[in-house]
Amino acid sequence: MTTGKPRPPVRPSWFDTKLPRARGDITWIYLWGAPLRFSHWLSAVTLLILFVTGLFISFPMWVTAGEASSHFLMGRFRFIHYTAAAFLVFGGIIRVYWMFAGNQFERWPALWPFTRTNLRHALTMLKSYATLNADIQPHFVGHNPLAQGAYTTIYVLTTIMIFTGFAMYGQSNPGGFFYTMFGWVPSLLGGLQHVRLLHHSIAWFYPIFFCIHIYLAIRSDYLERAGVVSSMLTGGRFVASHEKFEDCDLGDQPAVPWHTGEHPVWVKEP
Repeated sequence: MTTGKPRPPVRPSWFDTKLPRARGDITWIYLWGAPLRFSHWLSAVTLLILFVTGLFISFPMWVTAGEASSHFLMGRFRFIHYTAAAFLVFGGIIRVYWMFAGNQFERWPALWPFTRTNLRHALTMLKSYATLNADIQPHFVGHNPLAQGAYTTIYVLTTIMIFTGFAMYGQSNPGGFFYTMFGWVPSLLGGLQHVRLLHHSIAWFYPIFFCIHIYLAIRSDYLERAGVVSSMLTGGRFVASHEKFEDCDLGDQPAVPWHTGEHPVWVKEP
């Protein structure tokens, strides 16, 4: 027989807050394969490193005393910059492969959302974003045309950054592999200074894109309950089975009924 004090009841998690429970059937849609998610996060990290180190290379804001060989500060920044560029190219190769091996939301036709219907949807999305009115925007399981157009633009700009970056890198070893492979880039752009100017100018699109991308992803999760952020971690998202989407017919997907049990954090249903 137990003689100690009775144990207190287990308190529910989430700060003991009662949460409303949604009703209806849900459908799990698998959108993003592991290669695409890996490429996405690898690109995010490497682009951030590339932008910061690139700023220092173009405009060294820290000056060290003594001989350059004793601290090698610029050399270290350049090494980090080039290493991050190599990982970015690695992620790009994975993304190109997945354009042909992925599902309908990942293949290369999805990167070209410039049909008449998609352009109309893109304008509606733009109006929705400008007026903060989520009720007027069309529903997409994958990327909406406006977002996909932005991602395609980033792919194109990143390709230009890779080519111009390797063209400048090749100048350190005339006659070498990168000098030979990308030696046509300075000739095409009218000189090495124009290559540097283009490389530096495009770099400023990335912080602007990051801010807009993160804001819209969080906005979509908050206003639409779309699960955009978590889908880039888990690969998919739950959607209401009764909703209509422009890019997917849920009639072909098996519906998953809500769990019938009760949970201490759910509001008791009548």
